[in-house]
Amino acid sequence: MEDSELDSSELGTYKYWQEAYSKEISNFEDHGDTGDVWFGEDSALRVVRWISRSDLAKDTAIIDLGCGNGYTLLELAREGFTNLLGIDYCQEAVTLAEKITNEEFPLIKYKVFDIINDDVTTLGKFGLVHDKGTYDAISLNPENQRGNRVKYIEKAAQLIEDNGIFVITSCNWTESELIKQFGDKMKFKCVIPTPQFKFGGKVGSVVSSVVFEKI
Repeated sequence: MEDSELDSSELGTYKYWQEAYSKEISNFEDHGDTGDVWFGEDSALRVVRWISRSDLAKDTAIIDLGCGNGYTLLELAREGFTNLLGIDYCQEAVTLAEKITNEEFPLIKYKVFDIINDDVTTLGKFGLVHDKGTYDAISLNPENQRGNRVKYIEKAAQLIEDNGIFVITSCNWTESELIKQFGDKMKFKCVIPTPQFKFGGKVGSVVSSVVFEKI
């Protein structure tokens, strides 16, 4: 990988997310606020709609890497998907997601899991592996950004079953950068269209959503 690394940020640290989700648990318990959806609900719903319109069976095994408050899994459950697992390395995120989703969709399962340091073979294989923002957070970690990115890509690829797909949404990496970075371990399939802006004669997107297939 020859891409420059991103500037490090507290958004890449465990401490930040532990504190953020602890606060969101309190807010949810106090007045039902489910918390922020990283990149906004529109971004998540575009991906959910794309998945729903694909040929994936409703009982396809789906894993959300870095599930946060469980928003994407909740919306997939509302679309009829039934085999859903969310993982996050932050216990507070898992606790919040369970509180938000379990009453309506107890079928959604959650697990505290660190994809960089834990053994992904214990999770099994999935027809759809989803990431919205987790690779970004790993890319912002003050320590060993490049090494952790490489580990993440390898482990995400291990989770994809034959004929399975990987869907990633990023606000820090462009489509071409994602295709380059993941291309050794996965095969590029398509881009999920996102709203574009024009500035200085150049056209770009606020976020990029890219779909890969297992090699």
